[in-house]
Parts: sequence; C-alpha cells; structure tokens
Amino acid sequence: MDGGYRYLFALIIFNNIMDDLDGILAAKLDIRSRLGANLDNLCDAVAHVALTLAVGAHFGGMVLVFSMIAAASIILRVVSRFNPETVSGSGSPTNELMRHLLFTLLLVKTLGFEPELVLMIVFLLHSVSMLVPYKMSALIRAQTKSATAVGMVNVALVAAWLVPYMTLPVATAFIVTYLYSFVVKGQQWLRQRHQ
Repeated sequence: MDGGYRYLFALIIFNNIMDDLDGILAAKLDIRSRLGANLDNLCDAVAHVALTLAVGAHFGGMVLVFSMIAAASIILRVVSRFNPETVSGSGSPTNELMRHLLFTLLLVKTLGFEPELVLMIVFLLHSVSMLVPYKMSALIRAQTKSATAVGMVNVALVAAWLVPYMTLPVATAFIVTYLYSFVVKGQQWLRQRHQ
C-alpha cells in the first residue's frame, strides 16, 4: 500500500512507551535483575528487527538491503549484551533507531521528500552507532533520569506524530543530539585511546 508505513507510527511510539514503562516499573518496584534486563533486550530486539524489516520491505530495493544490515546490527548488539563481561551503555540504543525511523517517515509528508535515501542513511548510521564501544551520553533519552522526564520524551514523540508543526523541532532535537553523540563523543573516545 502507498503510505502503508504510516501504520507503523503508532507501533513505534507504543513500543517506546512500553519499553520505558517497563524500566520505570522495574526500578520503582526494585525488581531489576540480569534476567529481566536480558529479557528486555531480547524483546526489544524482536520488536525492533520486525519494525526495521517492515520499513525495508515497504520501500524495497536498497532500502530493504540497508534495513537487513541494521537488523543484523540490532541482533549483534543484543547478543553481545548477554555476555556478563560486556560493558553496557555503549553505542546507541535500538530505540534510537526506531525514533529516527519515525521522524524520517513523519517528515516525508511535512517536507515532501522521497524517503529512500534518508532511510538508507539512517539504517547505515545506526548499523555502526549501535555497535560503537563508547557511551553516547548526549542522547536525549540518555539524559532523562526521572519518570517525569521519560514521560515528557514520550509526550514529545506523540506530539511529533499528531501535531505536524511539532514534527520538525522534535526530530531536529533528537537527530542533532544523536549526531553530536556519535561524532563528537567518538572523536573524544579516539583521542583518549591514543593517549
């Protein structure tokens, strides 16, 4: 279906909200565990691979190829986190890819562009950033520590979806902090390794 990808908007936002709610509840109820974290990562991987491949399949061609590369990176990221010796908190979360897919697809109508090239760039950047060995601490979601702040992030996602004039500012905030975390923090990490 032309524009069939629009059905994914609600799924991406719902997935983001439920993933955040899961973490908040685990912290509030003091029921965090390694098993729970592993199950959360596994559930995220299944949902995010499915959403990534759905976008790729909708647009087909090279977008599908790049979505498969991103899906492989999601799987590698999640599998590596099952190793207890792995340092967690490095690279970009798979939810960040979901948010960027959402913004790209929302901006298609607002800005009137063909999304294929942008989607390929998003898939490629995240394929790399999900696996980098440094912390991407400037991401908006990484900065939110309280349940209220997490709720505001989700309100911003819903606003970007339902209020067209909010899409560009919200998307810009998330994308700029992502690029800053990826490039600037990456350069800092490289400098520290060479010292």
